[in-house]
Amino acid sequence: MTSQKSSLAVLTVGAIGVVYGDIGTSVLYAIKEVFGSGHVPFTPDNVYGILSIFFWTLTVIVSLKYVTLVLRADNNGEGGLIAMLALASTAVQDRPQLRKVLLLVGIFGTSLFYGDGVITPAISVLSAVEGLEVISPTFTKAVIPTTLVILFGLFAMQKHGTAGIGKFFGPITIVWFAVLALLGVSQIVTHPEILFALSPHYALMFMWANPGITFIILGAVVLCVTGAEALYADLGHFGKKPIRLAWFSVVMPSLVLNYFGQGALLLSNPAAVKNPFYLMAPDWALIPLVVLATMATVIASQALITGAFSVTKQAIQMGYLPRLRIQHTSVRDTGQIYMPFVNWGLFVTIVLAVVMFRSSSNLAAAYGIAVCTDMLITTILTFYVIRYGWKYPLALCIAATSMFFLVDFAFFASNLMKLFAGGWFPLVIGGAVFTLMITWKQGRQILNEKLRTDAIDLSSFLDAVFVSPPLRVEGTAVFMTAEPGIVPNAMLHNLKHNKVLHDQNLFVTVVNHEVPWIGMDKRLQVESLGHDCWQVNIHYGFKNDLDLPRALQQIKNRGCQLEPMTTSYFLSRDTVIPTIGSGMAAWREKLFAQMHHNASGAADFLNLPNNSVVELGSKIEI
Repeated sequence: MTSQKSSLAVLTVGAIGVVYGDIGTSVLYAIKEVFGSGHVPFTPDNVYGILSIFFWTLTVIVSLKYVTLVLRADNNGEGGLIAMLALASTAVQDRPQLRKVLLLVGIFGTSLFYGDGVITPAISVLSAVEGLEVISPTFTKAVIPTTLVILFGLFAMQKHGTAGIGKFFGPITIVWFAVLALLGVSQIVTHPEILFALSPHYALMFMWANPGITFIILGAVVLCVTGAEALYADLGHFGKKPIRLAWFSVVMPSLVLNYFGQGALLLSNPAAVKNPFYLMAPDWALIPLVVLATMATVIASQALITGAFSVTKQAIQMGYLPRLRIQHTSVRDTGQIYMPFVNWGLFVTIVLAVVMFRSSSNLAAAYGIAVCTDMLITTILTFYVIRYGWKYPLALCIAATSMFFLVDFAFFASNLMKLFAGGWFPLVIGGAVFTLMITWKQGRQILNEKLRTDAIDLSSFLDAVFVSPPLRVEGTAVFMTAEPGIVPNAMLHNLKHNKVLHDQNLFVTVVNHEVPWIGMDKRLQVESLGHDCWQVNIHYGFKNDLDLPRALQQIKNRGCQLEPMTTSYFLSRDTVIPTIGSGMAAWREKLFAQMHHNASGAADFLNLPNNSVVELGSKIEI
C-alpha cells in the first residue's frame, strides 16, 4: 500500500510538470488579451462576467470533457489524437467510406499539432520575457533577442535528451503553481467579493447583455485552455488517476485563484490591464517572478517539443511520413528520442513566428484556430468511439458529446475571425504538413500497387531457383520487403550480379498496426519456404520502437540460427520517376518523388547495424 501511494505521488508530481506546463503558463496572457482587445468595456460587472466565463470554460472543457470523458477513451492505455484516430477508425472499419473520412479528419488534426507546436513556445517564452518591460521600459528592446537566445538554448539541448532535466520539471512547476495561488490570494483578500464570479449567472448575464462581444472575445478566452490536449496525449506516461488528481488538487485551484486575483487587481487598478499578471507582484519580486515564469514556459515548451518527436515517430510508423533519423537519448526509456530534422525545423519556424509577430499580443491573434480545430476533431472522434466502439445507445452518445461539440464549435467560429490577423500562420503550417503526409501515404500506395503488378511470386521463384541452385555462401541474408510473398529487387540484383545465395535467407516485412503496442510474444510470424528460406512478418504498434535485430533473435527457436556477425541486411531503394496520370496531381507526384529521394536513415530507424546494410536500387515510374 505504501509503495502504491508513493508511486501515485511521484506520477502526480510528474503529471504536474509535464502535462500541465502549457495550461499553467496561460495566466501570463489570457486575461490581458481579453481586456486589452478593446472590445470589452471596463466595468466591474464585466470583470465579474469575464472571470465567470473563464472559470466555466475551464470547468466544461477541461474538467468535464477531457478529465471526465476523453481520458476514458484510452487505446490500450495510450492517449493522444493518433491513439483516438486509431480507436475511431477501428470502430468503423466495416464502414470504409466513413473510415476514410475519419482518417483524413484525424490526420489533419495531427498536422495542426505542428502549427500549435510553433505558436506555443513562441507565445509562452515571449510573454514571460515581456515581464522585463514591467521592470523597466528600457528593457523593451531586449525582449526579442532574449527570447531567441532562450529558444536556441532550449532546442540546442534536445540532443542530450530530457532524462537529466526531467526530474526537475515537476518540482519547478509545483513551485510555479504555488506562486500563482499566492499571487492570486494576495489580491483576492483586498476584494473577496470577486469570488462571487464563480457563479455561472455572471457569465450568463454577460453573454445575454453582450452577445456580439461574447462571440468576439471567445477567441481570447480560449487561451485559458491552451494545452488541454496534453491531458489526453500524455495519458500513457502517467495514467488517468495521477492526471485527474493533479488537475483537481493543484492545477485548477491555482489557475482559478490567479485569474480571480488578476480580476481583483483590475477592480482596484484598471490601468493594470497592460499586464495584470506581473503587476500583481510587489516590485521586489518582479525579477524572481520573470525568471520563474521563463523557467515555467521553457518546461511547457519542452513538453510540446518532446510531443512533436513522438507524434512524428507515430506518423512514420503508420505510414504517413518518410523515415527520418531517430536518436535514442536514454538507454532505459525507449520513449526518449531526438529527431534532428524535426527539432531544427521547429526552431526555424518558431524564430520566424517571433520575428514576424514580435509580441505575445500579436501572437495571441495567431493562436487559437489550431487548438480549437483539434478540440473539435477530438469531440467528433470521441462520438464515433463511444457509439461504434463502445456500442452505447445513440441518444446517450449524442447527449454525451453534443454540448462539447457546441462549445468547441463556438470557440472555433470565434477564432475564425482571427484568420487574417495571424490565424493563417498555424493553418499554413498544418496544411503543409497535411499535404506532405497525405502525399506520402497515397504515393506509397500507388508505388506498392505498381510493385505488386510487376512482382514475382516468391514461392514459385524459389522453386525455380533451386532446380539448379546457385552457389551458397556462409551467413544469413535479411531481405526487407514492403509486401510479403514477392521477390525483393535486392535479391534479384544479388543473384544477377553476384550469382550467389546465402545459406539462410529471411524475407522480412514490417507490419504496422493501428494499436499502440504489440507485445514481444506476438511480434514474429514465421513461415518456412523450404531450402533454409523463411518469410518473416514483424508486427509493431505505433508506439513500439522498431528494432529488427532484436525482434529477429526470436527466430533462433524456430529452426534458423541468426548470428549478428554473419548477417547482412538488404534494403531495396527504388528510384521513383513521376509520371502524369498515376492518380495524383503532377506537382504532388514530383513532391512524392523528391520526398522518396530524400528519405534517409532507414538503417537508423530500424536499428540495423550500418556496416551490414547493402542498398540496391531500381527505377519505378508512378
